Amino acid sequence: MWSESETYFRKFETEKDWSVVMIKRLAACVREYKKDSILTSVTVTFEVLMEVIIPFFMAFLIDEGINVGNISNIYKYGAMLVVFALLALLCGVLAGKYAARASAGFAKNLRRDVFYRVQNFSFSNIDKYSTAGIVTRLTTDITNIQNAYQMIIRIAVRAPLMLIFSLIMTFTINSRLAVIFLGVVPVLALGLYLIIRYAHPIFKRVFKTYDRLNNVVQENLLGIRVVKSYVREEHEKKKFNEVSDSIYRDFTKAEKTIAYNMPLMQLCVYSTILLISWLSAKMIVASTMTTGQLTSLISYTLQILMSLMMVSMILVMITIARTSAERIDEILQEQSDLHNGPNPVRKVPNGAVQFENVSFSYAKSKEKLCLHQVNLDIKSGQTIGIIGGTGSAKTTLVQLIPRLYDVTEGTVKVGGIDVRQYDVETLRNEVAMVLQKNTLFSGTIKENLRWGNESATDEEMIHACKLAQADEFIRSFPDSYDTYIEQGGANVSGGQKQRLCIARALLKKPKILILDDSTSAVDMKTDALIRRAFQEQIPNTTKFIIAQRISSVEDADRIIVMDNGGINGFGTHEELMRDNAIYQEVYTSQVKGGIIHE
Repeated sequence: MWSESETYFRKFETEKDWSVVMIKRLAACVREYKKDSILTSVTVTFEVLMEVIIPFFMAFLIDEGINVGNISNIYKYGAMLVVFALLALLCGVLAGKYAARASAGFAKNLRRDVFYRVQNFSFSNIDKYSTAGIVTRLTTDITNIQNAYQMIIRIAVRAPLMLIFSLIMTFTINSRLAVIFLGVVPVLALGLYLIIRYAHPIFKRVFKTYDRLNNVVQENLLGIRVVKSYVREEHEKKKFNEVSDSIYRDFTKAEKTIAYNMPLMQLCVYSTILLISWLSAKMIVASTMTTGQLTSLISYTLQILMSLMMVSMILVMITIARTSAERIDEILQEQSDLHNGPNPVRKVPNGAVQFENVSFSYAKSKEKLCLHQVNLDIKSGQTIGIIGGTGSAKTTLVQLIPRLYDVTEGTVKVGGIDVRQYDVETLRNEVAMVLQKNTLFSGTIKENLRWGNESATDEEMIHACKLAQADEFIRSFPDSYDTYIEQGGANVSGGQKQRLCIARALLKKPKILILDDSTSAVDMKTDALIRRAFQEQIPNTTKFIIAQRISSVEDADRIIVMDNGGINGFGTHEELMRDNAIYQEVYTSQVKGGIIHE
């Protein structure tokens, strides 16, 4: 067994190694802005040199010019001080310019890399992170890292250099007084270490709460119509206030801890100034120090103490940014669990689909299967209806076809080839899926339709919309196909949104078309017209239609009856009406409710 100290040391080494890897991963995002980052450090170095030289020559100006009344020395040293000051100003301006460009560029690359990484995630990867959490990482967290990076390449270079150079100059002027600074630094370092060690876990908790706050706001804004229709404004306010108050309490606690930084700094600063003033006054009286040297020493004292204050500010900023960096790195190191094989197939021969002993679990556990022992053989061009109760795994079944998830056991084949052998992009280009939750994006109807095929002509779009029974209502709009769609399709009805999404899918000209309860918001007549158009216009496309209404699937070539993650029945409408109890029960309930013959 390890001792407590050995355990702590091993944990520290592990965290240290992980931090180094994380920093390398984030630093790789600097890329084309390395030059600006280096130039920032170079210009800051020259700026510090000029600022350190100024007090040194000011001592000569006082001792060899002003005190002895030597006008030529006053002009000479005065001109030198002006030149040094102008050079320091120029270097400072350049450093600010390069630092702003480097930090903004770094944040741009980091935001791009995170966004691109999310685009490559599989559904199971996305399930690990909430939408609100990803949004917080792309905004607040990256802004924190950007600010910290700018301080690191500018202030974190300036402060140590200023501290070192100023200490060297104070030892040059008076080594006895310079020793005082060596006593202050350890006290300040220990205090800052304790502050950061206590504050970091609180900031870590705060950013997780930020995710919850964003989630509450996002849900409220997206569901504002539901909130108002159920008069739940007060409930939403209460939810918001609870999360907001939690952030307030944690941030207050963290900021109170960080606030100890300033009193600690002031104690060190004023103690040092008083001690140096008292000792240097004695030296001047004893003629062991000149007035000019005292002036320079005080200037260096202020520079050293200012450097220490800047170091403390940097450490505070890094404490906050460290939490953000960990959250960003979590996304960057997340690996998609869907990969192309060594020699991926780049052509889908047809729309035939086979399920061979397929089982699936979202938790990737054989003890928690939501789909088990599914066997299906579907010919290319067939229309397959899927019906079943809520939670029977209808959507899960069809999501395995375009490989949105990988099977836990068994094999799914498209065109006779295991879907895991296909190039993922090739496979998904041949499978068009209209999801249960239809999504339209901000932009015109044409722009939304071209998500299915970015090079589609106007004639192709019109044809797809006619098949989806969308052309008529689109032409009723004043701007027709140039009508602007608000975010989420807020300015069109549910049925119109569904038909636009179906038209968008048809523009892909897929070998397999999956409609996941995608006509639930349209009337019976329109639903029948859409199905008839599919039969007549795209007979070679394999069609999967998930529906709650038997009328939507009764004309299908075969119908799958799902129950508790398994296939309870598979056959034609007539066969199922004769042999399948679940199908009979659903049919009877819908006939009595007037759904079938509405």
